[in-house]
Amino acid sequence: MATKTKRYNIRIAGVGGQGVVTSAHILGNAMSAAGKYASLVPFFGSEKRMAPVEAYVRASDEPIYEVGEVVYPNVIMIYHPQVITHGKSYTMPFYSGLKENGIVIINTDVDVLTDEDKKVLDDLNTQIVMYNATGLAMDIAGTELATNMAMLGFFFGITKLVSFEHIEQAVRERFLGNTFVASGGTASLDSAIEKKFKRKVELLEKNMQVIKKSFKIVEEQGWTEEKEPVNA
Repeated sequence: MATKTKRYNIRIAGVGGQGVVTSAHILGNAMSAAGKYASLVPFFGSEKRMAPVEAYVRASDEPIYEVGEVVYPNVIMIYHPQVITHGKSYTMPFYSGLKENGIVIINTDVDVLTDEDKKVLDDLNTQIVMYNATGLAMDIAGTELATNMAMLGFFFGITKLVSFEHIEQAVRERFLGNTFVASGGTASLDSAIEKKFKRKVELLEKNMQVIKKSFKIVEEQGWTEEKEPVNA
């Protein structure tokens, strides 16, 4: 029996300072580490905090030939509730183009959807998650800057596209590059470089803790792509 190909067209929407583009790169690199395929395109205007930012990622078990904006996503990830409540998005309404049976993951601790939003999403048989990613980031990493890691971990926890090891490899490459090996000694480095390296390793560890906890939440909630909408 042939295995069904997993293909996700993902639209990530947030605001400046949340690491939307960073998480898109990590998502793509995790797919590559797993021997799979991804293409990504960032889109943003003014580079300042709280300005709208979007990133488009295509991820699949098979080669991808399309590039550019994801007009018809089957996954939408909202990193900040103001994307919905204040229209801080380049794609309005936020669910524009969403395919049937898609997934919407919203970083929020309150219900931010209007009755009209819910009606549209229900008609599309959308699986909705309202997930307090920022709260998790603050609890574990001590900073809201790890919100993107919480969202990324939840996405991978649901889709099971790659293993945790592949995600860790992608995050490590993003924060440490290929210059240093985290397990290597830093005694031979001068003091300034050693301190910088140590901070990066600590940041990596915190981010991985956030991702791991997101995986655990998905498991504890029994979430699958077919699960009824829940608050996580």
